[in-house]
Amino acid sequence: MQRILIADDEARIRKLVSDFLKKDGYDVIEAEDGDSALRLFLNMRENIDLIILDIMMPGLNGWEVCRKIRERSDVPVLMLTARSEEFDELTGYESGIDDYVTKPFSPTILVKRVEALLRRVSGAKANRERQFSELIFNDDAHEVRLDGKEIELTLKEYNILKKFLDTPGRVFSREQLLDSIWGYDFSGDIRTVDSHVARLRTKLGDWGNKHLKTVYGIGYKIEEL
Repeated sequence: MQRILIADDEARIRKLVSDFLKKDGYDVIEAEDGDSALRLFLNMRENIDLIILDIMMPGLNGWEVCRKIRERSDVPVLMLTARSEEFDELTGYESGIDDYVTKPFSPTILVKRVEALLRRVSGAKANRERQFSELIFNDDAHEVRLDGKEIELTLKEYNILKKFLDTPGRVFSREQLLDSIWGYDFSGDIRTVDSHVARLRTKLGDWGNKHLKTVYGIGYKIEEL
């Protein structure tokens, strides 16, 4: 169950939003001011999927809370703003918000915005971490795991693997790999590509032997998975 933190100093607003979100199957935590919201987030950061923040609250306002959260997390933030308040979209997005809703609002529409935001974030995370049978490649964390165990790769080995995984089935010549990984001004031996691919295949063990293929006379590829 996805958990949402709502921070608003108006109890009726919190109840209204909370009731609609719970009806849609979300777990909801409430905070009555910015300080409480930040404290709850810091205590439960790994278990909060989205935050709804009012701008004008006692203590820390919504902008301040959002900036402090952004120092520690990229959890999605949806801001609530009264129609009478000046709201600068550019300032809002620079402060780290992902979306905003103007009061008075339709609770149904707010829930739909929450759903869309969570769906968008979920898709982005999925794109950062890709799975190829037993191998998981996470470019955001710069991490490769095989059968749950992290594989230590050099930067060149990592970039070669990324090149292959970005287009499984495509054959790359040594010259293409040399130009894209080492750079056009590299003046060393072209066979350095072979030694790096060989070490990469060894580190990937059975997976490497099965999927990282030499195309004789041309180059290398990751066999389509």
